[in-house]
Amino acid sequence: MIRFPMKPQVLALVCSLLALPVAAQDLQETPFFKDNAKNLPPIAERVPSAPLVIEGQGQPGGDIVTLVPRARDIRYISTYSYTRLVGYDRNLQLQPDLLEKFDNQDDKVFTFVLRAGHRWSDGTPFTAEDFRYYWEDIAHNKDLSPAGPPEFMLVDGKPPRFEVIDERTVRYSWDKPNPRFLPQLAGALDPAIYRASKYLKQFHAKYADKAALEEKAKQQKLKSWAALHNRMDDMKEQTNPDLPTLMPWRVTNAAPANRFVFERNPYYHRIDKQGHQLPYIDRIIMDVSAGGLFAAKANAGETDLLFRGVSMGDIPVLKEGERVHGYKTLIWPYARGTELALYPNLNTVDPVWRQLNRDVRFRRALSLGIDRKTLNNALLFGLGTEGNNTVVPESPLFSAELRTLNAQYDPAQASRLLDEIGLTERNGAGFRLLPDGRELEIIVETDGESSLVVDGLTLISEFWREIGVRLFVKPQDRTVLRNRAFAGLTVMVAAPGFDNAIPTAIMPPTEFAPMRQDNYSWPKWGQYVETKGMNGEAIDLPEAKRLSELYDTWMATGDEAVQDKVWREMLRNHAENQWVIGTVAGALQPIVVRNGLLGLPAKALYSWEPTAMLGLYRVDQIYWNKAASKEARR
Repeated sequence: MIRFPMKPQVLALVCSLLALPVAAQDLQETPFFKDNAKNLPPIAERVPSAPLVIEGQGQPGGDIVTLVPRARDIRYISTYSYTRLVGYDRNLQLQPDLLEKFDNQDDKVFTFVLRAGHRWSDGTPFTAEDFRYYWEDIAHNKDLSPAGPPEFMLVDGKPPRFEVIDERTVRYSWDKPNPRFLPQLAGALDPAIYRASKYLKQFHAKYADKAALEEKAKQQKLKSWAALHNRMDDMKEQTNPDLPTLMPWRVTNAAPANRFVFERNPYYHRIDKQGHQLPYIDRIIMDVSAGGLFAAKANAGETDLLFRGVSMGDIPVLKEGERVHGYKTLIWPYARGTELALYPNLNTVDPVWRQLNRDVRFRRALSLGIDRKTLNNALLFGLGTEGNNTVVPESPLFSAELRTLNAQYDPAQASRLLDEIGLTERNGAGFRLLPDGRELEIIVETDGESSLVVDGLTLISEFWREIGVRLFVKPQDRTVLRNRAFAGLTVMVAAPGFDNAIPTAIMPPTEFAPMRQDNYSWPKWGQYVETKGMNGEAIDLPEAKRLSELYDTWMATGDEAVQDKVWREMLRNHAENQWVIGTVAGALQPIVVRNGLLGLPAKALYSWEPTAMLGLYRVDQIYWNKAASKEARR
């Protein structure tokens, strides 16, 4: 069961205890570094004096082959390798990771203590200077960061006071609570509030000759030294093999390439109780392959580990090849609010559709007009959960009532609501007419990347026909779709539901409030917030304003009881108002694992937030159980 996180003061004490090394534990040199003559210091000089000690009992060695659909997708290793200053454990409690310990005073003052002797992958020390460099020389440098410090580090528009206490200690202080600071650091996308300063200073105009940097930038067809610095400083994309890392593996080659090799970090900070340095796996090899071939290649035994790029519809094919090709397919529930969500655009520029989308009766009618049981059987083999876009039972915030509120199949009630709105006129085909005489045809736009979404929309078009509503599906490129939504040109968008369906009270409810333009239901409201009123539109519906007020309440407190109350009201607000029309949740995520490759649980929740795909389950602890399995196919 997922439990509520501990209070920060208690957590800080526990964190300091967890950082202690195992007494009298002899460190064991990794065979990979013995065999490869890396000319490295002994292991005792490569790991911190107080490393992070884990319970694993694996054996080091071997390679893992996986697939990516395009070269750029190697960046996802930054998510699922899940190395953070603080990160979630399997109970969704925040624990120190890169940090030795931290102290949180009422979500206002955060003191971080680094591990003594911790080093970057190139052997340079990881110290407070790396935090100072990011804060002063990147976040506050107008050339490198025109928008200034990241938004999650601002409270009432003001950044924290940053202090270097000593070589291993830094402090961030706000006058008011910043309860999202630690959860943001633990997110699927690492905000990386530190940098490899010794390496990057050679590309910074403050520390190197600006004219020489400008010339070097020009040679690489870049506009300025700042563009050069940003290219070299690429912790997320993994495009610069020379950039030091703190992750378990470091990339060794750059694009263009059809194969990318990630090699173990000799200075990684985690060890097991037997004295083995993690990761257990020596190399992760990513082969670029057409996404449509992933299931077939896995079926043919061409991968050791595969999860991103295969979906529930691939399970029969994957299961078929298990016995012959020596792998197993783990089946994990996908913890998402709903697999297919409909987002009526409340900010659409068409005045007739804007008025209609803003009428809660219309949104409820569309929800009541969907036969979710048929969708479940057709899309999820009857294994899904029917209802709203909301949290799943594994979340402590779950309410069974909110899953089904306004989400039953009741076409008669849907028709009554549409009549009540005044949509009583119909054409010869039986479809209702809009107030201006146009046919009530909803153009539902989607990125077309998910066959489940497109297939589901085809079924929904049949359900809505019964209540006099025509649905037209318009697939398109995701970037085009987003730009159309941001401009208010979409009427309705189909996409997956909430990314994080297993939240706890301490996680920011940003996804549930009109805070970001990437929510297809209220893109212009999100623009207004993100640009501080420069673009977009101010929120002008009372029920949506309430969501914004609740978000502000959550942001202003470190009291977990208050945060819990806020979350529950926001979830009810969503179910009652149908801002997003959910359908069925509970898709299953297949995870292909070669026989002999151990370390992943047989069953667990899969999601982007907060599990970071497999990240929560510590990919660095996956290992081969016998020597014969260690050699990856070349």
